[in-house]
Amino acid sequence: MTPSTSPQMPMLDRSNVAVVIPALNEVLRIRDVVESALAHCDRVILVDDGSEDGTAEAIADLPVTVLRHATRMGKGAGLRDGFAEALRRGAAAVLTMDGDGQHAGSDIPRLLAAANRYPGWIVIGARLRKRANQPTYRRLANEFGDWGIAWGTGYQVADSQSGQRLYPAEVCALTDIPGEDFVFEAQIVMSAAQRLGTRCVSVPIEARYNEVHGAPTFRPSHFRPLRDLWRITSHIVAQCVRRGGLWQTHRQSRANPPVIDDPSGEFAPALTREPEHVGQ
Repeated sequence: MTPSTSPQMPMLDRSNVAVVIPALNEVLRIRDVVESALAHCDRVILVDDGSEDGTAEAIADLPVTVLRHATRMGKGAGLRDGFAEALRRGAAAVLTMDGDGQHAGSDIPRLLAAANRYPGWIVIGARLRKRANQPTYRRLANEFGDWGIAWGTGYQVADSQSGQRLYPAEVCALTDIPGEDFVFEAQIVMSAAQRLGTRCVSVPIEARYNEVHGAPTFRPSHFRPLRDLWRITSHIVAQCVRRGGLWQTHRQSRANPPVIDDPSGEFAPALTREPEHVGQ
């Protein structure tokens, strides 16, 4: 079955999608990131989370909206503020990118295309291409995170830890999402599943890391696998215990493998089972 466009969801394009970029001390690559986003979307919102290196000043001449936190508040606060500004400006969806250059603006059209094939779904840029570039400890950490997210959503997600995502407006409008920093990104996927019945579809993108010879220069990641995965996992476990039905949720997630939108067919046959309710 081919996904269809829901009559309730507008077609997404560069005019009605806002790109939100939370940034903390990203002067090294922020201009490249913002310019690559502007090449594919008209509205870009930078949330400067108390940077001390001139991050906002580096893109002062570009046509973007800049929100500034006087002190560091964390990625969760940055995303919340970016979502609110995007909705205030009438965005039909929000596409998020990290400010360190690991996400390419050239992938935006593919995420938009997937969003139009799967209206109302969260779209995740899954680092499936050139996975050999991904350090082993990061790959294992991401797989562990995927396992935890499946318990919280009732379905499996390919690369649930990726920060390049597209959220429909109704997901961005959810309030009372608990969790800060990287926990927020896990919780919003779970809250969307639990409150709205929202699913995730993953689009293969390239893994880009400093450790690989020839890769672009990135600043050290703010993500700390042991610390942040412990925070994410303990948060997920606590949420699942409070909700109850752990065994039923586990069985449900096992029956719902990751959905991959990959017209090339490189990944989809191995990882995707088309759900019957796509487009409804």
